[in-house]
Amino acid sequence: MVKPNANEDKPSNPKIDIPSFFPEQYFDGKLTAFGLFILDEYFTYDDGELETRQWIVTALDGGVYRGKCADVIGHATGVLTDNVLNWQYKFNLPMFGRKVTVKFDDVMALQAGAIMVNRAKVSKWGFLLGEVLISFRPAL
Repeated sequence: MVKPNANEDKPSNPKIDIPSFFPEQYFDGKLTAFGLFILDEYFTYDDGELETRQWIVTALDGGVYRGKCADVIGHATGVLTDNVLNWQYKFNLPMFGRKVTVKFDDVMALQAGAIMVNRAKVSKWGFLLGEVLISFRPAL
């Protein structure tokens, strides 16, 4: 009696083309980054208020990133896995005329066509305060 090969019955897994994600290259508009990059953020809110934030981010070993900006408490820590960067930090968020300490949990996923989708969850004491979905693409 001949036993069938068990592997012949298993469907093959198609290869998914996942773009490589290197934050120090993706966010670099005018500079060439070598383990350290600066990310300038400009926000315009519904009420017309403007806000800017400058991040200084360092690439560490093993796909780990560390970032600082003015309102981050301590530092932000990110872990890169394939095309996804998970970025977490505590932040002094301006709310109701004062600053409230909240936790950010960002997931940045690079998609085909150099489009990055960023989902940021903001929480306080474990309660979700809000969620933001932003997409980025390099300027043409």
